[in-house]
Amino acid sequence: MLRNQAKKTLTLALPIIFGELAQMFLHVIDTAMVGAVSYKHLAAAALVMSVINIPFVFGIGITISVSQMVSMANGRNDGKLVSHYLFNGFWLCAISAVLISLGIELSKNILFHLDQDPEVAALALPYLQIMGWSVIPMLLFMVLKQFTDGLEHTKTAMMLSLLGLPLNVFLNWLFIYGNWGFPRLELVGAGLGTLITRTLIFIILGLIILYHRTFRRYIAVRSKQWKFKWDTLRELLGIGIPSSFQITMEAGAFAVSGILIGTIGAVEQAAHQIALSIASLTFMVSMGLSQAGSIRTSNAFGRRDHISILQIGKSTLAMALGYGASCALLFILFRNQLPFIFNDNQEVVSMTAYLLLFAALFQISDSTQSISAGLLRGIKDVKIPTYFIAIAYWIIGIPVGCVLAFYFKMGAAGIWMGFITGLTLSAIFLSLRFKKMTGKNILS
Repeated sequence: MLRNQAKKTLTLALPIIFGELAQMFLHVIDTAMVGAVSYKHLAAAALVMSVINIPFVFGIGITISVSQMVSMANGRNDGKLVSHYLFNGFWLCAISAVLISLGIELSKNILFHLDQDPEVAALALPYLQIMGWSVIPMLLFMVLKQFTDGLEHTKTAMMLSLLGLPLNVFLNWLFIYGNWGFPRLELVGAGLGTLITRTLIFIILGLIILYHRTFRRYIAVRSKQWKFKWDTLRELLGIGIPSSFQITMEAGAFAVSGILIGTIGAVEQAAHQIALSIASLTFMVSMGLSQAGSIRTSNAFGRRDHISILQIGKSTLAMALGYGASCALLFILFRNQLPFIFNDNQEVVSMTAYLLLFAALFQISDSTQSISAGLLRGIKDVKIPTYFIAIAYWIIGIPVGCVLAFYFKMGAAGIWMGFITGLTLSAIFLSLRFKKMTGKNILS
């Protein structure tokens, strides 16, 4: 039975995984193509992503509430409620996206107050502005993706994400390097390519939902269901805000750590960015499994099927352990080859290969904590897990990393040891929480 549940979760997860990988590759492509200009440009891109990730990921957390509530309504076979959640969730996320972009624009000069290399900060400023405004189309795409994923139509957004890859490469080729008569914009060109790509895939997904027959039943009832309702908004925020804090605290820990590493030197920051980009790619698979497990447990929660919740949880966590172990082995075996994808500076490559050893150590923990958090969201348990994550990352993980990096002079490696500590504790806390919650009748 567990094998059958694992197969169903994996079938649902694969399109999500490919979609998440495609979105991550948009960033990796920018990193690799900008890295070909110079390592200072690569460090500037790393600085921007460190600053922008915290508010951006918070916005993604708000969108997660849409897939959770849509999936529960779908489990009850209530199409009208699904449509209602789509409308309220979309506008809630749209307002959040605009506020996040405005916040990034108004606080852009923070780049010059983070004790970074002055040349790196100057290169980063215009890139931050463009990437800040690209948050709006990206979060609008994400909320529509959460809607289709919540209905278990996960291939729709995946295809658009995959089609966005060659478009982004082409636009980067035009704008970064100044081909075909376009001005050579370098880092700014990478931001412009990302903005255009994100805008196009959002518009196309919106048109598909509005006019494709697959979603017709949810659009047909819009005259009665597309109305703002404060209770619905509070319900969405009840899941969205804690979910946002959960993933923001994790992303924030990595972002703050990236800024701290930037105070050590540009080489360390560039190496950190490359190692983190590689680790983020493998994490996208865990994220896909987490979302699929969360959607399936939400659906079972809507049906009030406690046995399925248990089986889905156990089988998905088993996949997390196997996948994390496989990633750890790959990182160790190919640590000396992977950095050359991004940069050929020997100092950067050597430092990256060293950091990948630490990345290998937290692969199992990273996968397990992500999936456990998703399963808990599926049963609407978000508040206590948020406290656990805060303790793991911010009270223990980051302080440990700072002490090792600056007091014991371990440098970037010390910060990464803090990652390992935080991720491991988070994995333990969350998996035990899911075991406790499913050990009692959560549907009573």
